[in-house]
Amino acid sequence: MAITPVKSQQINLQKIAFFIALLIHFSGLVGMLFFNRSWFVALTPVNLLIMAVLLGLTHRTRSGSFYGFVLLCWCTGMLVEIIGVNTGLLFGEYNYGEVLGPGFAGVPFLIGVNWFSIIYSSAAIANKFLPPVVAKNAVVNRGLQSRDFAVSFAGAMMATFFDWVMEPVAVKLDYWQWKPDGSIPLYNYLCWFVVSFFLLLMCQLIKLNMTNRFAVRLFIIQLIFFILLRWFLPN
Repeated sequence: MAITPVKSQQINLQKIAFFIALLIHFSGLVGMLFFNRSWFVALTPVNLLIMAVLLGLTHRTRSGSFYGFVLLCWCTGMLVEIIGVNTGLLFGEYNYGEVLGPGFAGVPFLIGVNWFSIIYSSAAIANKFLPPVVAKNAVVNRGLQSRDFAVSFAGAMMATFFDWVMEPVAVKLDYWQWKPDGSIPLYNYLCWFVVSFFLLLMCQLIKLNMTNRFAVRLFIIQLIFFILLRWFLPN
C-alpha cells in the first residue's frame, strides 16, 4: 500500500516530535542530577509549552472540537486549582512557587497547559489499549457508550498515577508546596481522579480522534523522567 504525502508528513512529524521530547527530557534529567539544577528547573515553563505545542501539532485533525477541548482542559484545570489554592476545598492545602511563572489568583497559567497535556496523553493511551470496535457500515453513536466510560476510567487512573509519581519531585523542585507539614494528602489524588474522569468523558463525548503515537510516547517519557528524578534527585 502506497503512503500518501499527508500520511508521510504525519509520520515524519511524529518522529521529529518524539526526538525533540526525548532530547529535552534527557537533557533536563542529566542537567538536574549532575549539573546546574536551578538553571534547568527554571526552563520548566519552556518545556511545558513545547510539549503542549507538539501535542497540538501531532493531533490528526485540529478541528473546532479539538480547540474547544484544549480550552476546556485549560479552563477546568485553572478553575479547580484556583479553588484548591484559595480555599483548600479541592486537593488540600498547598500553594505554588515562582518556578512556573505568572498566573492568576495564586495559580500559574501554565498549570492549565499542564492539565491539557496530561489529560490528552492519558486519553491517547486509554484509546490505544481500549480501541473501539466498529463494524462495517455501522451507524456512529453520538452519545456516551459503555466503552467511553471505560476509557475515561482507565485514562483517569493513568493521570492520577502520573500525578502520584510527579508530586514528590514537584515539591523538591519548588513547583508547589503542601501545607502545613509538607505531606501529600490522599484527597489530592481523589480530586485528580474525579477531575480527570470528567475531562476524559468530555473528550469521549465529542468523539475526538485520539490516535496519536507521540502522545503515548510523551506520557512514557515524562513518566520515566519523574520516576528517575523521584529516585535520584536529592532534597
